[in-house]
Amino acid sequence: MCQARAARWAPGPKISSFAASSRFHFNDIMKRIALFVLTNLLVVVVLGVVASVLGLNRFLTANGLDLTALLGFALIMGFGGAIISLLISKPMAKFSAGVRIINQPSNADEAWIVETVRKLADQAGIGMPEVGIFEGAPNAFATGAFRNSALVAVSTGLLQGMTHEEIEAVIAHEVAHVANGDMVTMTLIQGVMNTFVVFLSRVVGYAVDSFLRKGEARSAGPGIGYFVTTIVLDIILGFAAAIVVAWFSRQREYRADAGAAQLMHRKQPMINALARLGSMQSGELPKSVAAFGITGGIGQLFATHPPLEDRIAALQKA
Repeated sequence: MCQARAARWAPGPKISSFAASSRFHFNDIMKRIALFVLTNLLVVVVLGVVASVLGLNRFLTANGLDLTALLGFALIMGFGGAIISLLISKPMAKFSAGVRIINQPSNADEAWIVETVRKLADQAGIGMPEVGIFEGAPNAFATGAFRNSALVAVSTGLLQGMTHEEIEAVIAHEVAHVANGDMVTMTLIQGVMNTFVVFLSRVVGYAVDSFLRKGEARSAGPGIGYFVTTIVLDIILGFAAAIVVAWFSRQREYRADAGAAQLMHRKQPMINALARLGSMQSGELPKSVAAFGITGGIGQLFATHPPLEDRIAALQKA
């Protein structure tokens, strides 16, 4: 880890233009979109394959499509993957981002980071999160299944490029995510979307399979038309679900910005931190924590964060 020095807290370069900020974030956004969509699709598809191997699809269609059983099946499939992802979010984040947990501060800067998290967590009324640092370009994230045992991590790039007050505002933003229960909220939304995908794709798959197999006996269970249609719709509807989840994520970012301003008792530090990000190339986070980072976006449907300019404007109007 790159150790903090006093120079880290010096002001950085002037804020770049919107066009420059957009260029910085575009490649990061596209990578995050791909990871975001692909991971959720893989969860649904893998669970679907497992269900097929276990013969659950035959049970659902043995005597015509049982919509009640299908709904139960879709709920288990949809929420199962989302809840599992939530429960393993902390260890996955530590591994994928290479987070080093500060169990015992080794210098004054690490001690300041831990104490800042502790102070803000107390103000927010949550348990002390684990605190970590990871190597990389400017970014930070919070994750964890429970409000009182979360993880807050900041990158070395963030520490090197921001002032003391701006870093505190970023940490306050992440603590606000935890206090708001955003990890659980996003998991529930993802579970609902996954359930919708699983249910509708199988209803349509059954209809297509029935059309292709007119007059054939169904004792052997669904045919190839069912499986192909289901997989194709899992992918197509998965993209649509990702757009909905990303929209909710963008709304949650505004709330976390406001929460940071409340924790710091004024909004200017958070405004300054967001402006600073506009002049820095933010780093890409692993998919498991990307939605809880601080990076901005340029407004695409799949972006989990609103444009930095919009977030600054929202804080200024508050």
